[in-house]
Amino acid sequence: MKKSVITVIAIIIVAFVNVAQAQSVNEVLDKHFKAVGQEKLVAVQSFYIKAKVSQMGMEMPMEMKIKKPEMFIITINMQGQKMIQAFDGQKGWMIAPWVSPDPQELTGEQLTQAKQQVDMNGELYDYEKKGSTAELGGKVNVDGKDVYRIKLTTKDGNVKDYFIDANTYYISKVKAKVSAQGQSVDVEQIMSDFKTIDGITMPMKVETKSPMGTAIILMEEIKYNENFDNAIFKQPAK
Repeated sequence: MKKSVITVIAIIIVAFVNVAQAQSVNEVLDKHFKAVGQEKLVAVQSFYIKAKVSQMGMEMPMEMKIKKPEMFIITINMQGQKMIQAFDGQKGWMIAPWVSPDPQELTGEQLTQAKQQVDMNGELYDYEKKGSTAELGGKVNVDGKDVYRIKLTTKDGNVKDYFIDANTYYISKVKAKVSAQGQSVDVEQIMSDFKTIDGITMPMKVETKSPMGTAIILMEEIKYNENFDNAIFKQPAK
């Protein structure tokens, strides 16, 4: 009898801790969404982003066209050659001119990672509806700043650590493991130079660090609700 009572009490305590943690996670996320203008961001139906990518001593112009819910096309000009990644809502494709001038199918981890990068609402928004779980790792000090650490586990089992600035409630860093050339590698993204455009706050600088090196994306122009024809996301004929 005593063991049964103890077991019931233990279950209640665990349930209470889980509820309290969920509330804490959601409280931090609510403040984050308010800080970045998430309500306006969700209402936006398309994005145009012009940027420059700096990597290995090269500076490469980049253009992104994104149309909700999932269509996107990313073009990077690499020394006169254009690398393209795209998804038309059903099929992913890419052109890597150093491999072939013809479009190749974009599948698996490549497609998953590309779609995550252009999820303008963010993985944290409606994470439960997406089948993900989020855990609050408390307040920690990272790079001299107090941040909230949130561990996000997607329905596919991928894990990312989000670090949300305790003062601004902007995402300052994301750590994750991604698949690259058949291997799992650690990738770190650092967000900075935040700017508010039409009530939506976004980082204008994203620095990505991985074993392959460091890449810096500098946003030059961001436009909302551009009128994109669906045809631009379709794979061209060979």
